[in-house]
Amino acid sequence: MTTFIHIDSITKAHELLGLQPPKHPLVSIIPVEDVRHDFDFEDVRLTLGLYIVSLKEGMQCNFGYGRNSYDFTNGTMIFTKPGQVLTPENQGTSENPKGWMLLFHPDLIRKSQLGNSIENYSFFSYEIFEALHLSEEEKQTVTDLIHKIEAEFRQHIDKHSQKLIIATIGLLLDYCMRYYDRQFYVRTNLNQDYVSNFETLLSSYFQSSKPSELGLPTVKYCGEQLQMSSNYLSDLLKKETGKSAKDHINTFVVNRAKNKLMGSKASVSQIAYDLGFDYPQHFSTLFKKKTGISPAKYRTLN
Repeated sequence: MTTFIHIDSITKAHELLGLQPPKHPLVSIIPVEDVRHDFDFEDVRLTLGLYIVSLKEGMQCNFGYGRNSYDFTNGTMIFTKPGQVLTPENQGTSENPKGWMLLFHPDLIRKSQLGNSIENYSFFSYEIFEALHLSEEEKQTVTDLIHKIEAEFRQHIDKHSQKLIIATIGLLLDYCMRYYDRQFYVRTNLNQDYVSNFETLLSSYFQSSKPSELGLPTVKYCGEQLQMSSNYLSDLLKKETGKSAKDHINTFVVNRAKNKLMGSKASVSQIAYDLGFDYPQHFSTLFKKKTGISPAKYRTLN
C-alpha cells in the first residue's frame, strides 16, 4: 500500500533527511553529502509543499516524477514546486556525492515581487527528465549564489535579510532561465525534429476521428504524445519558432478551417464541430481573432 508523506515545512524536510533543525523556518540549503541515504522508501510518495531547486552530481539514485524517472549521476539541476509528487527509487550511495538543495516555503516569497512572478519560471513544471544540464562555469555561478543565500540566513537576521534572500533566489532563477535558453539553443537540431514531429502530430490528429471524439488537441495531449511536459513543449516551440504550442494549435486549426470554408459547402457550425469545437461561437471567435473577419465573411472572398 502506498504511503504519502507531505513535506509542508522546512523543519519536516530536515527531519525526513536526517538533519539538524534548520537555521531559518522558511528557507534552507542542504549539502548533498550531509543527507543520509539509507531510507526505506518502498511504496512511498512525497507530496511537496515547498519549492526545491537542486544540483546533484555523483548520486547513484533515481527519482520518479510523473511518468518517468531520472538518474542524477551526470549532475543536473531540477526544479520542483508545491503540489508536485516525487517517488524516490533505488536510493544508494556514492563515494563523492556533490551538490546542494535549496528549499524555500511559499510564505517566504508570498508578499514579494518574486511571489507574483514565480509562475513565469515555467521550468518548475517541466518533467524531471527535462532537467537543466550546466557547464562547469554555470555550476560555479549558481553555486556562488547559493553561498550568498546561505550566508544571509546563517548570520544574524535583520530587517534586510529576507529581502536579500528573496532577491538572490530571484537572481538564481533568472540565471537558470538564461541557461535553459542556452540549452534550447545548442540543441537546435534536435528541437527542429520536435517541431517537425509536433506539426506531423497535429496533421495526423485532424486527419483522424479524434476531433469529434476528443475535441481540440490540448497542449497537454500533444506533450504526452511527444513524451515531454506541456510547459517544456511550449517553451521549446517558442524558442524555435516564436510561437507557443497553443499558438501553433490555433494557427493550424484556423488554416484547416480556411480550407474547409473554401473547399466545401458545409455550414460554419458543421465545420466548427468537425474541427473539435464544442460551440460554433468559440470557433468563430478564434477565427476572427486570427484573421480579422468572420468565417462566413471569409467564405465570400475570392
